[in-house]
Amino acid sequence: MAGFIATAADSKTPGSDDAGGETDASSNSSPTIKALVAEDHRHEIKLRTMSWQKAAWLLCGDQVGLAIMAQPWSFSVLGWVPSIITSVVAGVLFWITSMTMFRFLMKHPQIKDICDFGYYIFGRSRGAYAFSAFMLLANNIMLIGFHILTGAKVFNTLSDHSQCTVVFSVIVTLIGVVLSVVRTLHHVSFMSLFSAACMLVAIVLCLVFAGIQAAPAADGVHSGPVQTYAFPPPGTTWVDCINAVLNITFLWVPQILFPAFIAEMEHPADFPKSLAVLTSITFVLFLVPPAVGFHYLGQYATAPAFGSIANVVYKKASFVFVLGPTFVIGVIYANTTAKFVYGWLMGSSRHAHSNTVLGWGVWVAVISAVWLVSFVFAEVIPSMGDFLSLLGAAFDSFFGYIYFAVTYVHLYRGQFFAGPVRSMLTVAHVFVMAVGLFLLGPGLYAAVKAIIADYSGGTSPAFTCASNGI
Repeated sequence: MAGFIATAADSKTPGSDDAGGETDASSNSSPTIKALVAEDHRHEIKLRTMSWQKAAWLLCGDQVGLAIMAQPWSFSVLGWVPSIITSVVAGVLFWITSMTMFRFLMKHPQIKDICDFGYYIFGRSRGAYAFSAFMLLANNIMLIGFHILTGAKVFNTLSDHSQCTVVFSVIVTLIGVVLSVVRTLHHVSFMSLFSAACMLVAIVLCLVFAGIQAAPAADGVHSGPVQTYAFPPPGTTWVDCINAVLNITFLWVPQILFPAFIAEMEHPADFPKSLAVLTSITFVLFLVPPAVGFHYLGQYATAPAFGSIANVVYKKASFVFVLGPTFVIGVIYANTTAKFVYGWLMGSSRHAHSNTVLGWGVWVAVISAVWLVSFVFAEVIPSMGDFLSLLGAAFDSFFGYIYFAVTYVHLYRGQFFAGPVRSMLTVAHVFVMAVGLFLLGPGLYAAVKAIIADYSGGTSPAFTCASNGI
């Protein structure tokens, strides 16, 4: 592994210089980017083929998922004011940090994934590469596992638990393997458009049904009318509040995949256009549906909000559309994970980018292994949601904040206050670092406390047949 790190991260591409003297590759006319694209297009399997429009589809497919409908619950914990402030601040920081990442990637266009990114921003450190690789694999495998459980949850809900939950998980895993066989993100982007459309339908139907029903179905318990409030209600603990904040910030930290997305664009300098589309759409989706959901569900909001729909037919009619993003988001993370492992196995051999039997055989084997490991994690870990909160605090702190504060230092060392705009950005990145450290400290503590509290009440056994439907 160490040998691969040295080879992959230290290899130089045409037109690139050592740290501190890199070529300015801030435009499509950069000889470095042109050389990378030209080299890629000489291969049988061409990766650098995405337009900015298809990259926007891919970004939306990755972001528009079930987690949106968990936000009414976050609003019910925090109340209107903290929820909206957290969402808006997280969105603004998302744009700032994403643009910081983009500028660094344009100076180092040979970067292919977050592992290379970590290697360069920490002074070409192999330790940083290895740490980023571990985090990439852990994050992606856990998220794929979460979507396997989500798929089983949908099937259980729709079929009234007609099969053992493990059987449904196996079905989701097999479908995921088949859908993930495609090699390029260019092709996955088409799936992403379909995925986002399905999730939009699910969101609209859920909100409509929440609005027309007489009362929410909050575990069948109703102690009074639906209420909304500006701040956390009495009895809300600090741990509850932090976990609700983590739930919101989790939505706004997809940057772990951005280097891999940009590495497959034909014109990487167009990425800000894709990012602008994503940010515009997500600002609406991350604020409006949670607000509407909280308005109608109030203190009875569940995560996801589909569980608060009392009418079973309505619940199934809206929840069925979640299958689209469940599979496609799993495919996006599986593709990124498999490419990292595949690159480690195949290196720069012709099998890595040609239609050979060995190349395709290894690719299918890697994809299958990624989904299999994710399936095992999904079945063995008793409380997947708790572990996602735990890992979310760790991942969000690094890949959403700390990495980009460090990146900013690399980009503008000695020029932190060169003008009013740069000064504001410098202050913003100091705040970015503070947020990252907060998530890594108190955030991680709150996630661990939540796990301890849940485990004290008993957990589900591994490979259980019990229904996880809503």
